Amino acid sequence: MRKRYESATIALLCEAQQARSIRMRIEIICTGDEVLSGKTINTNYSHMARRLQEVGLDVLWGTTVGDDRASLVEAFGLASKRADAVIVNGGLGPTVDDLSQEVAAQAAGVELELHEAWLERIQAFYTARGRVMPPNNRKQAMLPVGSEFIDNPVGTACGFAIDIATARFFFTPGVPREIKRMFDDEIIPRLLRLSGTQAVVALQRFHSFGLGESRVDDMLQGVEALAPEGEVKLGFQAHYPQLETKLFARGDTQAQVEARLEPVARAVREKLGAYIVALDSDTLEAGLMAELSSRAANVAIAEAGTHGAVGSRLVAADTEASIFARGVVASSVGGLLQALGERETKDQSNLAACAISAANGVRVQAGASYGLAVLVDVAQAGSGWVYIAISSVDSSISRAACFVGSAERARVGGVEMGLDCLRRVLAGLSVDDLVDFEKHNT
Repeated sequence: MRKRYESATIALLCEAQQARSIRMRIEIICTGDEVLSGKTINTNYSHMARRLQEVGLDVLWGTTVGDDRASLVEAFGLASKRADAVIVNGGLGPTVDDLSQEVAAQAAGVELELHEAWLERIQAFYTARGRVMPPNNRKQAMLPVGSEFIDNPVGTACGFAIDIATARFFFTPGVPREIKRMFDDEIIPRLLRLSGTQAVVALQRFHSFGLGESRVDDMLQGVEALAPEGEVKLGFQAHYPQLETKLFARGDTQAQVEARLEPVARAVREKLGAYIVALDSDTLEAGLMAELSSRAANVAIAEAGTHGAVGSRLVAADTEASIFARGVVASSVGGLLQALGERETKDQSNLAACAISAANGVRVQAGASYGLAVLVDVAQAGSGWVYIAISSVDSSISRAACFVGSAERARVGGVEMGLDCLRRVLAGLSVDDLVDFEKHNT
C-alpha cells in the first residue's frame, strides 16, 4: 500500500510540474487584520505582483486574510487546490496573532521544530544592538518539519517553503523592507526554477506628465503590432500627476527580446515626445539634477502654497549636495516676497508678475544659475491657479495654468508642472504645451 501511495503521489507531483512548465499559476496571500481592515495600505502585494510580471510570471489570484486561524486554514486549502505556487506574506512575527508557521504546519500535516541556526541569528541580532532577545522571539525560529529555510538578511523573521497538496508555498515576512530584499534574492529565483521557464523578459517604462490614460491609449493605438512576432504587451499605470506607460516583452534570447521591443519603444518615444519626463526607474527630479550637474549649474527655489514640495523633491535628488542652492518657502505670496527682500510692494493680484519677481529674486539672492518659482493659489473652490516662472541671467520664462479639482490636486499638479517646466527649459522645449489636467480656454 505504501508503494502504491508513493507512486500515486509522485505521479501527481509530476503532473503538477508539467503544468507549471506550461504556465505556472501563482497566488499571493497577504495576512493581517490591519491589512484586511484597510488600516495598513497593502503595498507589499503591488510590489510582489509587479516584480513577478517583470520576470514573466503571472499572478492569477490575490487574497487577503485576517489573523484568524480558521480563515487562514481555509485560504491555504483553497490556494493549494488551484495554484502551483503560493506566496504567503505576513504572520511570521513573534506575537500571538502571528500564525503563519502554525497554520502552515497544520495544512502540511507536520509538526513545528526549532531551527537552531536561525535562533542563534536572532540572538546575535539583539546582542549586536546591546539588547537581550525577548523570549517570544524564539517563536520565529520554529519552522514546519521538512520545510526549506529561506534567508532574511535584514530582519528576525526568516522565510520558509513547504509543499501543501501539490502547491509549493513560500512564506515571507510582512515588513516591506524585508520582503523587497528577500523577493529579489530568494523568492523570484526559486519561482523561476519551479516554473521551468527559460524565457528572457524585459520591461521598459515611460513616465509622462500632462497626458491622461485615455488620451495616451488613443495615441498609441496599434504600436504593439510593430513588434516582430508579437510578444510585446502595452500597459498603463496612472499615479497622478504622472502616467506610467509600460512595455513588456518576452522571448527566447536577449537579442530576440530587444528586437521585439525596439520598434515599439521607438514609436512610444515619438508619439509621447516632450511629455516624457523620465524612463524606467529614473525620476523627473533626478533627471533635473543630472542635467544641471552636466552643465556645472545650480538652481534656487521660491515657492508658496506648495507645502515646500518643490524644494523637498529636488534636495532629496541632489546626491552631490551642490546643485540645490537654496529654497525659500512661504504659505503666502506676500510672505515669500518679503523673505526674498522685496522692498517695494508688489501687486499681489498679479501673481504672474509675482512669480517672475520671485524667480529672479531667489536666483540673485542665492547666486544660482537658475531660479524657479512656483506659486499655487487655491482660494477658489473646485480649482486652483498655478503660476510658474524660471529665471536665468539671460531671460525669464513664465507659465500659468488652472487645475480643476481639489486644492490638493492643484498643489500636486502645480509642483509637477513647475519641475516639468524647468526640465523643458533645460531641454530647449516649449513650456506652453497644454496638459490634460488644466482647464482649457475655449
